[in-house]
Amino acid sequence: MFADPDEVRRRLDAVDYLVDEGTATAMYFAVALGQPLLLEGEPGVGKTAAAKALSRALDAPLLRLQCYEGLTAGEALYEWNYQRQLLAIRLAEARHERLTDADLFTEEFLLERPILAAVRATGPVPPVLLIDEIDRADDEFEALLLEFLGEASVTVPELGTYTAARPPVVVLTSNRSRELHDALRRRCLYHWIDFPAPERAAEILRRTVPAAAEPLIASTSRFIGRVRTLDLDKAPGMAETIDWVAALSAIGATELVRADAVRTLSTIAKTPDDRGTIAAAFEELA
Repeated sequence: MFADPDEVRRRLDAVDYLVDEGTATAMYFAVALGQPLLLEGEPGVGKTAAAKALSRALDAPLLRLQCYEGLTAGEALYEWNYQRQLLAIRLAEARHERLTDADLFTEEFLLERPILAAVRATGPVPPVLLIDEIDRADDEFEALLLEFLGEASVTVPELGTYTAARPPVVVLTSNRSRELHDALRRRCLYHWIDFPAPERAAEILRRTVPAAAEPLIASTSRFIGRVRTLDLDKAPGMAETIDWVAALSAIGATELVRADAVRTLSTIAKTPDDRGTIAAAFEELA
């Protein structure tokens, strides 16, 4: 699908997602080798956006599984359509017929969830499956993923094992809120995404907030780089930076000055402590 990492960068650039060489190389190997890719990094560095952009660059369907505590196989892999099964039982009773388990646990009553849908996909291009924030799920859910990550297959006890004819492109993201198990890590390629350097952040802002003035983009990119070195509860990521520049541009700012920065502080400071710390950093602005 990609000839080399340079083509990854070019095609992602074409869908307005800018990556460095390391990220492009990791994505290239994930696609070329058919291996799941685990992306880690601070919140807001663009991990989820990377999977979305990859699906656009490949012109592939995107399937997303948002992880959370208590996520079950029925919500991630598959479940049975119990309402249709109950209806089938009642219809059979009305006809004085008797249904067995073999009649009820068939393809007709199987509901695909994102992972099984990725395995059974039959389109011209394998889908991109985003398993987002895997660190928010339970340890037990990680164990459910091992067969799929290792063999691109899902076992439905009543029907057998489904194996992907062409493995989907799988991207897992983690904010490192907890440590993932070695068994999961061994089944994945791995890449850490850093916050973009000010130069690349400025280029991202030019793409995402085209109405913003160039001096504003340059100064906010540099300032956010300095803010991330402070002792913050949540360092502002690119999403917050984009919101900040959009807010500044909306009030007519063409360069970064303290009065405008204070007015738009809520876009980059997400806790009371961070608000005070970042407000103090604004003192250096004229």
